[in-house]
Amino acid sequence: MSSDRAPVLVGVAQYVGREIDPTAAPDPVTMLADVATRAAYDSGVGQTLFAHVDTYLQIPLAYWTPVNGAALVAERVGINGRARVQHTGGGGEMGVLAANHLADEILAGRTEAALMTGGQIWKTYERAKAAGVELDWPSGGDPTGADERFAPIAKPMVSEIEERHQLTRPIQAYPLFENALRTAQGMTLAEHAQRLGEMMTEFTAVAAANPYAWFPTERSAEELITPTPQNRMIGFPYTKYLNAVLNTDQAGAYVMTSVAKAQELGIPEDRWVYWWGGHNAAEEAWFASTRPNFAECPSMKDSSIGALDQAGVGVDDIALFDFYSCFPIAVRMACTMLSIDELDPRPFTVTGGLPYAGGPGSAYNMNSIPAMVEQLREDDRSIGMVTGNGFFMTKHAAAVLSARPKEGGWERTDGPPPSASMETAPANPDDSASGPGRIEAYTVMHDRDGQPSLGYVCGRLDGNGSESRRFLANTPEDPDLLHDLLASEGVGRTGHVRNDNDTGCCIFTPA
Repeated sequence: MSSDRAPVLVGVAQYVGREIDPTAAPDPVTMLADVATRAAYDSGVGQTLFAHVDTYLQIPLAYWTPVNGAALVAERVGINGRARVQHTGGGGEMGVLAANHLADEILAGRTEAALMTGGQIWKTYERAKAAGVELDWPSGGDPTGADERFAPIAKPMVSEIEERHQLTRPIQAYPLFENALRTAQGMTLAEHAQRLGEMMTEFTAVAAANPYAWFPTERSAEELITPTPQNRMIGFPYTKYLNAVLNTDQAGAYVMTSVAKAQELGIPEDRWVYWWGGHNAAEEAWFASTRPNFAECPSMKDSSIGALDQAGVGVDDIALFDFYSCFPIAVRMACTMLSIDELDPRPFTVTGGLPYAGGPGSAYNMNSIPAMVEQLREDDRSIGMVTGNGFFMTKHAAAVLSARPKEGGWERTDGPPPSASMETAPANPDDSASGPGRIEAYTVMHDRDGQPSLGYVCGRLDGNGSESRRFLANTPEDPDLLHDLLASEGVGRTGHVRNDNDTGCCIFTPA
């Protein structure tokens, strides 16, 4: 394949809004048009670039429901009326997934110049709601193609049994995986807490130097892991400072073209960052409570190894990572799946991560990709990897980037499935589980005063020839029991499961 078809990121931009007055903050069209325009100028071409854009993808914003928001932005910046304009589906992998898609489209000759934008104005929306202010956001847009989406959500995020047990939010599900991985690694509760602090303090240092970070504040390991009124425990073992921050005003944009188009437009080569390879994967065990092993994530490994394989490099060749980091487990699982030491000196973030740089809905990668591009331009011999993670470590995408051309071309390679050695088939919870069982994964949720309020348990039934059927259960709302689960290791503990006929939920009581 000719190198003229090689995909290159040629323009990037980011935005962070800090307006206290919601009426002074930009509306969604203005915000996205501004960040798109700055990405066009970052390429060295300026607004005339939009006349050449043949594909525009936009990640939808929460709380903004126009007829066709992508069409409104395309019209505002002057994108060619014949361009393909689409919204994407939702999920934290969407920015990388789109980059991989656009690169494939460019390699196939179906696209020459593409624009991608995404963001969130959640904070402005919340401030307006609290003040009783009605925001006058644009609500129209050409209805043509409004329902067409790139990568629409194929399945719901949670199952019916998870809904019944109120296991519906990331703050409830991600700690399950964290506690399971801790036990698989043989860490004590104290050792594990220290590890979380040591790893994530490095993220705060990066955020502190990032002008687009929502919380540009460096914090010590002890400050991150110690519960206080300002840093209350949310879902054990995570304090507030270890949770993603979603209610931000942030946005980002990138422009991707073929090398031939970049040359035609006169974009200087010092603006180019090559897409070397990418891969996407999703869990066969789609729902969180059905994962056969809570200490593994096969599709995360598939996506990252697949991207490395296509790029023709190994994990040791990567100088800069930006692992999706909604919670520490997302980073720790990435290290586990790629056999990287969690205290590896290479950076695991170029933004500061979702708890500190901010995680604007499905659009975090719209900050991580521009940040990676800027760093690779400064060090044009380095190779970087960016990853995305959607739902409950369910959907994954990874891409390998560098400011230097890739040797050997861009042909797709088919390697053996990296997850072949791991269980992937769903372990569906028994709807009417009853009897003795043991804990595989658990968490204890806390109220806004920092007091334990409810436990979630995933485990296996024992005995009676049941072949270890999976169960999902809540714990009794017993303060002593919940404090006991916080004070000593819960994974591996035995107890009894009973079915509550009134609610249809299972209740697990530790022995």
